Amino acid sequence: MTRTFRPQPIPAAAAAVLLVALPAFAQEEAEEATGPEPTELVITPSELTLEVGSTATLEAEVRDADGNAMDRTVVFFSRRRRSVGVNPAGIVEAFRPGEHTLIAMVPKDPEDTDRRAEPAVLVEIPVTIPNPPVATVEVANLPGHLYAGTEIGLRSTVTDISGAVRSDVAVRWSSADPSVANVDALGTLALTGAGRTTITVSAEEASSDTAIEVLANPVASITLSGAPDEAIRTGDVVFFEAKVTDASGNEVPDYPVQFATLGVPADGIVAPGAIGQVDADGAFVAERSGTHTVIADGFTTSASATVAVTSRKVRKDVEIVGQGPVRDRYTSDLWVWEGTDGRDYAVTGTWGADGHAYFWDVTDPSAMSLIDTVRVDARTVNDVKVSEDAQFCVISREGASNRRNGLVILDVSDPQSGVQVIARYDDQLTGGVHNVFIAEDHIYALSAGRRYDILNAEDPTNPYRVGRFELDTPGHSIHDVWVVDGIAYSSNWDDGIVAVDVGGGGMGGAPNNPVELGRTRYPSGWNHAAYPYRSQSTGKFLMIGGDEAFPYQTIGEPDTPDRAAGWIHIYEWDEWEDAREVARYQVPEAGTHNLWVEDDVLYIGYYNGGLRVVDISGELRGDLYRQGREIAVFWPQDPESFIPNAPMVWGPQPYKGHIFVADHHSGLWAVKLVDPEPVNLGEPQ
Repeated sequence: MTRTFRPQPIPAAAAAVLLVALPAFAQEEAEEATGPEPTELVITPSELTLEVGSTATLEAEVRDADGNAMDRTVVFFSRRRRSVGVNPAGIVEAFRPGEHTLIAMVPKDPEDTDRRAEPAVLVEIPVTIPNPPVATVEVANLPGHLYAGTEIGLRSTVTDISGAVRSDVAVRWSSADPSVANVDALGTLALTGAGRTTITVSAEEASSDTAIEVLANPVASITLSGAPDEAIRTGDVVFFEAKVTDASGNEVPDYPVQFATLGVPADGIVAPGAIGQVDADGAFVAERSGTHTVIADGFTTSASATVAVTSRKVRKDVEIVGQGPVRDRYTSDLWVWEGTDGRDYAVTGTWGADGHAYFWDVTDPSAMSLIDTVRVDARTVNDVKVSEDAQFCVISREGASNRRNGLVILDVSDPQSGVQVIARYDDQLTGGVHNVFIAEDHIYALSAGRRYDILNAEDPTNPYRVGRFELDTPGHSIHDVWVVDGIAYSSNWDDGIVAVDVGGGGMGGAPNNPVELGRTRYPSGWNHAAYPYRSQSTGKFLMIGGDEAFPYQTIGEPDTPDRAAGWIHIYEWDEWEDAREVARYQVPEAGTHNLWVEDDVLYIGYYNGGLRVVDISGELRGDLYRQGREIAVFWPQDPESFIPNAPMVWGPQPYKGHIFVADHHSGLWAVKLVDPEPVNLGEPQ
C-alpha cells in the first residue's frame, strides 16, 4: 500500500518556484532556534520534454526569506516512477510516454530525507514524454484459408522505434480489390468473392501489404457438440465444439465460426446486457440461472444448442471468533504458524508508525493474546514471514532513522519465552525492503522496489547474499515475490508476473543463479501480488494476480479512509511462454491487496471491500463475481479502531479451519465460515 503527501495543485506557470510566507514573529523564533527556514525552491529547468530513453538533469537552489542561498538537501521523487524516474542527484530518465510529474521537496527536518517527510517547500516539475514514432505495422491474425461469404475481424501489431508494442495508435485499412475483399475502418474483412487481392494496413508513416487468396465457399453444414444432458450451475464452464463440413462430409479447415449466446433468466427479469458468455474457443459460462442458447454462426449456415443453468448456491455466513485489536496505528501484513511447542502463533506488522511487530498466541482464536512486541528502527514493518521449521521470523524495514533499512531476523523458536533479535541485514538493501519471502533456507528480499536479493539463511544469525534478480525493462519495478517448489513468482506492476527458476524450474536455475522462465501480460499495469496454485479439481496450473490502485482522491480530513480499485486476474499457465488470462473476480466498488488460495478457495484482502472468499473450483472463465462464486464477505467493523468502522482488509490467511485477517485499521481478526441459517419468511397473511 502506498500513501503520499498530497499538496494542493500548483499552476503550471508557478511550478518552478514556491514561496512560503511565515508570520514575522514565527519566522524570528524559528531563526533563533534553528537558523533561517527555507522559503523558496528554484528548479531548473522548470519543466521537461524528453524522448523515451533519454535523460536530463535538474538543478536545485534553496533560498531563505531574504533570497540567500541555503545548503539544504533537496529530495526528488516521481509520482509515476515506472514512467519517469529521478535519482537523488536530480538525474531524470524517461521510460514511458505521457504527461507525468516529478516532485522536488525540501524537508522541514534536514535529517529526514524520506519522500514521505513533511515538506518545508515543495515544487512540481511537469514532464512530457511523447510517443516514439511507429516503426512497423503488420496484420496479426490471418488464417491459412479464406472463404467467400465470410468475415474476419483483423488485428494489427504496431511496434514503435523503441521496440514497444503499441495499442494506442490509430490504424488504417484498405483493400486493392473490394470485389474480392473489402475491409472497413474497424478492420472487419468482408470476403465478397473468390480471387486474389492485397490488404494494406497503415499506422502513422508505416505500412505493410499482405497478399491474400479467397476460395469459393464449400460449406454445407455445421454441427455443434458439447451440450450437457443435465443442468449446470452458474460459473460452470461447458466447452462447445463446432464442426464445419462440405457436401461430401469433409471438414473445412480454418473456417471462421463465430459463437454467441442468448439467455432467458429464470426469474424472468431481463437486465441490460448478456447473462452469459461464450469465448471464441467455444467455452460457455453463465452468470445467471435460466435457459441459455449457444449459437455457432458460419455466415452461410449455423447451429445451436440449449443449456439449462441453476444458481450456484455456495454462500456461507461468517462467524466472528476473536480479535487482537491494534487501534493506535495501522496494521500491515500477518503470518500464522504452528510453533515448535505445538501451539499456534501469529505475527502482525505495522505501517507508517514506529517499527513495531506484534506476536500473538492464537491457539484459541476466540481468546488470542499479545505475548510479545518487537520494535525496530523503522517507520513501517510492512511484511512478516516465518520459516518452515518455525525457528525464525523475518520482518522488513522501511523508513529507518539512519536510512539503512534492510531486514531483521528474529528467533521465534520459543515465543512464550520471548522473541529475540538475532540478526540485521542491510547490505545493499538500504533503499527499503517492502516484502520478503522464506523458502528452503533462503530469504528473498525486495530492494528499493527494483529487484529481489536472495540471502542464504541456513544460519539465520549470519545471512549472506548469494544471488539477485532484476528485470531490464525501462522503468521496471517490483512489489512482491512468492516462492513455491523452486520457482519464484514476482509481481512487477506493468511488467506483469515473472516466473524465475531458483532450483525447481528445470532450466539450471538456483538461488545463486536465477533464470527467468516466462512472464504474463498485464495491460492494467497494476500487478501488486501473485499467488501460484495448482487446481485440485482440474490439475491446471493457475497464476492468480491481484491489482493495487488508488485512483480516487481522498475527500475530507486526513483520517478519511481511502478507496481502492482493481481486481483479480486468473491465468492458466501450463506453458511458460503461454500465460493466458481466462477469468477475473472484480468487486466494482473496491480494490484488492493480498491473497491466499487453499482447497480451491480464494481468499482476498479486498481493502475497503473487506475479506472476500471465492469458489475457484473447476474450469474458470468470465467474471467470477457476477457468476455467484462468492462464498462469503466479512467487513471488520470496530468503532474504536484507528479509523472507526472503516474496514480496510490488508491480507487473509486460512489456518486450521479459521480465517485470520489483518485489517489496516483495527488489527488481527479470526473468523470462520458456517452454513447459513434457513430463512423463515413466516406464514402468509
